[in-house]
Amino acid sequence: MLYLTEAEVGRLLTMDLALDAVAAAFRKLGCDEAENVPRRRCQTDRLMLHVLPAAAKTLGAVGFKAYTTPRDGPARFHVTLFDPATGEMSALIEADLLGQFRTGAASGVATKKLARADAATAGCIGTGKQARTQVLAVCKVRALKQVKVYGRDADRRTAFAARLTAETGVEVVPVASAEEAVRGLDIVITVTNAREPVLNGAWLADGCHVNLAGSNFLSRAEADVEVFRRAAVVTVDSKEQARLEAGDLVAPINEHVLSWADVFDFGPLLVGKYPGRESPADVTVFKSLGLGIEDVAVAARVLELARQQGIGRELL
Repeated sequence: MLYLTEAEVGRLLTMDLALDAVAAAFRKLGCDEAENVPRRRCQTDRLMLHVLPAAAKTLGAVGFKAYTTPRDGPARFHVTLFDPATGEMSALIEADLLGQFRTGAASGVATKKLARADAATAGCIGTGKQARTQVLAVCKVRALKQVKVYGRDADRRTAFAARLTAETGVEVVPVASAEEAVRGLDIVITVTNAREPVLNGAWLADGCHVNLAGSNFLSRAEADVEVFRRAAVVTVDSKEQARLEAGDLVAPINEHVLSWADVFDFGPLLVGKYPGRESPADVTVFKSLGLGIEDVAVAARVLELARQQGIGRELL
């Protein structure tokens, strides 16, 4: 069994790799050639454990991500992989960075499928480590001219914009309000810890594509009901998981703005089983919760590279 640290994963993992692996995972889901089990959680008085199992034999990806979120202290993430043929444990991989990249890649794959081909501008509400990979991914799939970013801390958003400008070669501009990071733009990303909506649907331009990537608890929502009232397409990484975790969908469904029949699994949509964008004026929405199949698909690619390059430490 190979053990890979965060630093070693960082030497191997790129956004191109993550985009390719996550797209392959969604295609397998869309063709019923992979299985994803919704996140399961249990807790003590001081700690919550989260587990996300998944399997796709043809991707060499069988395993699970497990992470802990202590009341006091940092979250810790690991992906465990098993050999699809023998069932032997093949790798244990530290997976904080991996999780950031797979979440960004999911939005990137959705943006490539659903955003207008001529999309040239984007906005991001959120300036944390997950926001970084969202912007990296979207810049990979569209030829953007400018990205606007908003976070509550002015110094942090300025530093975030400077870093992303250097990393992407795209002009990334800090702005002073969430509305300014959304209004008139072609692609909108939210990736925050907000419990109440930070995205107002009235701000969205016609033809906008929206990635909602921050919340995976029913008690939290980043988008208001108007976002869904305007949406021509609403898709989720997993409808089964969305029923358990997608707080963004609670209000629009309760208010009969949206029904579950209007919400499509992204994997089948990606392979053409459901319609996507049909008009340049359509507003499209992708709700990302984070799937185990994304984790194990990316981890399997990282493991393959690690073995090729002699990186990591054998434990068993």
